[in-house]
Amino acid sequence: MTTKTRVPALGAEGWFAPDAELPHLLGLRCTTCGTYVFPKAGHGCPNPACLGIDFDEVELSRTGTIWSYTNACYQPPPPFVLPGESHEPFCIAAVHLAEEGLVIMGTVVAGVTVDDLSVGQEVELVVDVLFSDDDTDHLIWKWRPTNAIGGDA
Repeated sequence: MTTKTRVPALGAEGWFAPDAELPHLLGLRCTTCGTYVFPKAGHGCPNPACLGIDFDEVELSRTGTIWSYTNACYQPPPPFVLPGESHEPFCIAAVHLAEEGLVIMGTVVAGVTVDDLSVGQEVELVVDVLFSDDDTDHLIWKWRPTNAIGGDA
């Protein structure tokens, strides 16, 4: 059995640590005021009261609570890549990371529907295959309810 190369999908390089024992998103923290940033950007602190331009790379919280959610019953436009033969509806969640004060969007693991989700529900970050080609698995982060109902991540 040949092991496929695992790489972040579609320009998400440096946004998450896919091969860590416990996967996590990678963000920045302003060294002047402590404001967190995700995704990483190098254009100065987003806090309007701060003039900081220096940041430390940090691992963001692996768990958070659902701030909002919806389903994608339609096929998103490119650069979205169909993971299978045809579009299968999936859920998207905006997750609040309390320690960082950030809300981060992400797909919810397969098998979880909007009927399984609620605002305030705890979720954890996992890494899953978005799509595969001949010798590469293209990875993305997803959110999984901590009381996981299903999913393949």
